[in-house]
Amino acid sequence: MWYKRFAMTSPQTGLVRAIGRWSLAALAVNSIIGSGIFGLPATVAGLLGKRSVLAVLIAGAAMGVIMACFAEVASQFSEAGGPYLYARAAFGRLTGILVGWMLYLAQTAAPAANANLFVIYLAEFWPAAKEPWPRFVILTLLVGLLALINIRGARQGTVVSNVFTVAKILPLLMVVSAGAAVTMIHPAPWGAAGPMPASVWMKAMVLLIFAYGGFESALAPMSEAKNPGRDAGFALFVALIACTAIYALVQWVVVGVLGPGATTDRPLAEVARITMGNRGAALVAIGALVSVYGYLGAKLLGMPRVTFALAKGGDLPRLFGAVSPRFHTPWFSILFYAAAVWGLAIAGSFAWNVTLSVVARLFYYAVICAALIALRRKQPLAAGFRLPAGPVLAVLGIGIALVLATQVDRSKSLILGATVGAALLNWIWARKATPRKSDH
Repeated sequence: MWYKRFAMTSPQTGLVRAIGRWSLAALAVNSIIGSGIFGLPATVAGLLGKRSVLAVLIAGAAMGVIMACFAEVASQFSEAGGPYLYARAAFGRLTGILVGWMLYLAQTAAPAANANLFVIYLAEFWPAAKEPWPRFVILTLLVGLLALINIRGARQGTVVSNVFTVAKILPLLMVVSAGAAVTMIHPAPWGAAGPMPASVWMKAMVLLIFAYGGFESALAPMSEAKNPGRDAGFALFVALIACTAIYALVQWVVVGVLGPGATTDRPLAEVARITMGNRGAALVAIGALVSVYGYLGAKLLGMPRVTFALAKGGDLPRLFGAVSPRFHTPWFSILFYAAAVWGLAIAGSFAWNVTLSVVARLFYYAVICAALIALRRKQPLAAGFRLPAGPVLAVLGIGIALVLATQVDRSKSLILGATVGAALLNWIWARKATPRKSDH
């Protein structure tokens, strides 16, 4: 069966297994923490006030359910592809292709949103960066350089991801350390907190789930991981713990230092300015630029392996599976993904791309949670991590995704509809081009 072949040891694909377990964990953290942490705390604080710290923890627990389901499913596979691969093995070619397209849409729109924010933060030092031609050149160089690095090898891309993971976390820890003293000794007054409508909590949850998302792209390059069956779950749980801790501490400091003023557009910069002066604010701005660049680097490492896997499964033209004989990387898939991110960044705004990403990812989160149940039935003796009470948590994960989907702005339904239509056409083409007896 197709899915059993993919659950076994990797065949020779021309790719090199160069990603260790801690590098995979760093890639997952890097794929989650983008630019949102530098602005999102203000939005959540504006909705929930002091309760926003609790909201961060609740959202972390909710995402933990979904990530735990991903951990079990991912541990059974050693090939590239991530959610596309899991959905195809569990539910057949059509679902796999549909998830692949939704994954690609979500994880192209999110980096494009971050690329737009890179220009916005850069404008703090160079105001002309927002002008059309400078913006065009900046986005081109931003994406193009990372594409070149990743074409030259997974090891080079992994090193860049590791460096930027550390570089983005250090400024955050400095802000937390500086703000903690103020928060504990002289916390900002918020006044009495009244009852909060459920709709406000749900709006905050959607924003926070977006902030915790993106880990799935770190699962795409499994054919370049040294021990994918063992390391996938490890990387996800490390990322969940690290990101929950960082997000909660940042939210706590923002609320404690700024109080009702936490609704500023640049909350971390304000915390740094109050606690460390103008140099601290400049440090945070630089940290935001580093964070965005590291996030984009992680996406350029992970996501091209999805189209590579689609091509290897006969679901895209062979060109997407082309591997550089010199660098052993899927060079065409990397270039194609870089062009897609660049195009969405040029055409759309930050908010536009964020909404598009949220709607698409909730769909495949639900599918992969359901895949846990399906794969247990199909492969009851499969090697890999077994999640305690897995089916129960899978149903809970599906419920979380569906409830959150009802809260999302569906103004991008035309693009989503076009994506579904493209996936169906892709499926029809794939069936004619490479029919398989195992399709179902």
